[in-house]
Amino acid sequence: MKQLLWLLKWILKAAIFFTLFAFALNNQQDTTVHFFFGTQWRAPQVLVVLTTFAAGVIVGVLGMVPRWWKHRRTTSQTQPAGLSTAASDQSPGAPPAVPHGL
Repeated sequence: MKQLLWLLKWILKAAIFFTLFAFALNNQQDTTVHFFFGTQWRAPQVLVVLTTFAAGVIVGVLGMVPRWWKHRRTTSQTQPAGLSTAASDQSPGAPPAVPHGL
């Protein structure tokens, strides 16, 4: 059963890879992106899409940073320094806990 799930995961990963690869091959024509003040950028269409996606990911991560800091600050205030919930449940010599499925 475990091997079947492993195989299905790799088939799904391969399907996603080949779909994105075909997308990249089919969108190699040049595209012009017009910015403000008459500036423009000419690049292959797939590069424009990839750059836009990467910029969106970066903006999303930067938007979450204040919330992550706030969460870390409140977590560190509620627990003694240096202890996490996973570490406090284990004996001192035990290896760190690994979440199920990793």
